[in-house]
Amino acid sequence: MSRPSAIVLHEFGTDLELRTFPQAVPEPGAVLADVTHAGVCGTDMHLQQGRLAIPLPIVLGHEAVGRVRALGAGVRTDATGAPLCVGDLVSWASNIPCGACTACGADGAPSLCETRRVYGINQGCAQPPHVSGGWSEQIYLQPGSTIVRVPDGVGPEEVIALGCAGPTVTHALRDVAQVREGDVVVVQGSGPVGMAAAMLAAVAGARRVVVVGGPANRLETARRIGVGDVHIDIGAETDPRGRLARVLAETADGRGADLVIEATGVPSAVAEGIDMARRGGTYLVVGQYTDHGETPINPHHITRKQLRVLGSWAFSPQNHVDYVLSVPALAARFDLPALLTAYPLERANDALADMRAGRTLKPVLVNGART
Repeated sequence: MSRPSAIVLHEFGTDLELRTFPQAVPEPGAVLADVTHAGVCGTDMHLQQGRLAIPLPIVLGHEAVGRVRALGAGVRTDATGAPLCVGDLVSWASNIPCGACTACGADGAPSLCETRRVYGINQGCAQPPHVSGGWSEQIYLQPGSTIVRVPDGVGPEEVIALGCAGPTVTHALRDVAQVREGDVVVVQGSGPVGMAAAMLAAVAGARRVVVVGGPANRLETARRIGVGDVHIDIGAETDPRGRLARVLAETADGRGADLVIEATGVPSAVAEGIDMARRGGTYLVVGQYTDHGETPINPHHITRKQLRVLGSWAFSPQNHVDYVLSVPALAARFDLPALLTAYPLERANDALADMRAGRTLKPVLVNGART
């Protein structure tokens, strides 16, 4: 059998390299999948730069879609109980919580499990099964993985379009804060997390969704596929006071938004977003996944508004299942593949560079794509 190729990070701050690994055979409870599409996430840029402690060498890629190549003994169904067969198109949760800690048990918050295994982030490739990241021709899905068969009528492009942003925002808007029918929602950020937040807020019943972000090409994509009702370009409206005035003008009597979702990853956006929320409203921080430093905040504005300030971290396996099952509804309303720019696996470094420069919104590594 052929040896699968994979993209490997050997040293922080350096280009990734293509190498091959021995063909894996799934143990009982495991699944081997041929990866068709693997997303490039902002977190991957941070991992390459050494902003999170991860084992090296490692096959990156924590969001992917593929087809079942082999089933380990005892695997007969997916996470929903549907039959699972060789050749099925599947998606899988990037993380496997321990199931035994306080977060997993008493708190009912598996996204906070501190020992969860995460594909492409804390699973190195020095030891078998080696291919534990999505930037590969194959991935070894360990026992305990949450694998869900992609619904009929949905292609891999629709599922990977929002990548991990889809289940991340599913967790944020179902488990942490909820969009109520008729809400005005402001989304700070127009990357994949911001796009997912705007889409899911609209589907949940928001009356108006205001997207504050950039660069301009991302906002143009959002307009073209119907994501958001109002789009404010931070590159054109550089004065924070001007941005605030434009946001408030889109709310009832200029009072502010019912819900503001931070999806920028920029600490300074937090103080600005607090100003955009109405009295008694909610400010939800989703985008600060890596530590970009401190930022000044005036807590008086939180108290004066009696504001709920909430944080949302990652997602649970069930959130991933819920997201995948919601993709048909999202695909019926939005042109999800329009978010994607495809690269062959061997051009992973180009995909990272283009994302870092803002030339693309959602790079995706496609096995079989031509250079």
